Amino acid sequence: MRAFKFKQRLHLEKHKGHTEDMRIKPILPIEGDILTYPLLQHIGSPARPLVEKGERVLLGEKIAEASGRISANIHSGVSGTVVDIRPTLEPHGHYTESIIIEADGKMEEHPSVKGLEDTYNLTREQFLDIIKEAGLVGLGGAGFPTHIKLAPADPDLIDCILVNGAECEPYHTHDHRVMLEKPGNIRESMELLLRLFPYARGILAIETNKMESVMLYKKLFAGNDRIEVIGLPPTYPQGSEKQLIESCINQQVPMGGLPSDIGVIVLNVSTVAAIDAIIRRGRPITRRIMTLSGDAFVNPGNYEAVLGMSYKTLVERAGGFKSRPFKIMSGGAMMGWALFNLDIPIIKTDSVILAFTEEVANIQKEHPCIRCAKCVEFCPMGLLPYELNIQALYDDFEGFKKLNGMTCIECGSCSYICPSKRHLAQSIIMARGRVRRGS
Repeated sequence: MRAFKFKQRLHLEKHKGHTEDMRIKPILPIEGDILTYPLLQHIGSPARPLVEKGERVLLGEKIAEASGRISANIHSGVSGTVVDIRPTLEPHGHYTESIIIEADGKMEEHPSVKGLEDTYNLTREQFLDIIKEAGLVGLGGAGFPTHIKLAPADPDLIDCILVNGAECEPYHTHDHRVMLEKPGNIRESMELLLRLFPYARGILAIETNKMESVMLYKKLFAGNDRIEVIGLPPTYPQGSEKQLIESCINQQVPMGGLPSDIGVIVLNVSTVAAIDAIIRRGRPITRRIMTLSGDAFVNPGNYEAVLGMSYKTLVERAGGFKSRPFKIMSGGAMMGWALFNLDIPIIKTDSVILAFTEEVANIQKEHPCIRCAKCVEFCPMGLLPYELNIQALYDDFEGFKKLNGMTCIECGSCSYICPSKRHLAQSIIMARGRVRRGS
């Protein structure tokens, strides 16, 4: 199958050279480390605590359970003692109720952590129960509970399982390393998914600036007529699911619709790799592969961190900074946000920490809009970012919603392309958050 081109695409400098060849290195907590587990690490309702202050917990133990239809379980990544349950700061600057655990350094595993020997006869219902229990959410950053995404109204109408290995965001290399280092997990998961969706084909989409991964999986799936590997030309924001669908199968998701409306389920490649570990090894989601990149790091690379560890602990144990960074970001150069504090916990949707010196950060002053409409031309969702910016600045949330501001994918293309360096994406993202919170 040939790759198609979606409109409103950008060609960005990828900046992956610092870390793309760096193997994943684990960084584990030690005795006395404090780990923080916010009860909201996903789209939907916060989880409900199952533990109390003073209680001892084990690695892999469920410490908070999903509340409501769209929610996700949370598990401890260490053995240790619950020292508090209170609001803590999270990367977006909000406070979230959290379970705080002091690690005992033993990493003693809970008895519930056990794999399933017979995966071939696994029913769809059993599979969904296991995925739900493990607390798996989309690891591409959106954080939508995976068991819900894999339970469409009519599973027999799903004709494509599209695995997103594009990793189009600059500096990100964690998915690339997962593809290179965990091919067995990805293969087993894709084959399992296709057994559960018997009328679907599988597509693994990888941008061609990761040719090592493209060639590995073309060889791995050679002879499997239900799985195809597509090499996509590197463009941005190709990793967004609606743009990826257009690139791979030349179909568009209707405005306000879901991929399942056109028979497609899109899963991030790290999410897919995690499915096999959950099913065959019984491991809930307690760790996260993180890329640390930027010229301020001593040892940029890809690290496996335990959820709940602080950004500060991860950065220090990875080697720290060469000098005081001028700018630190979480989430990436295009879709991320600046940090003012590293004393925040790593959660399921985290993937990247960037740190730049003043020379590389190159922060430019915002100027008045010149009505050039570049932001409109390059918006992949066909929105009017300059108008949404006005609605956001004046807190006109009804006007914001009427202009379809809630369909923004927060890709940052508008801010990137704006000659006046308007903070378009930032204002739109903040408005979306306030609309969701009802403020």
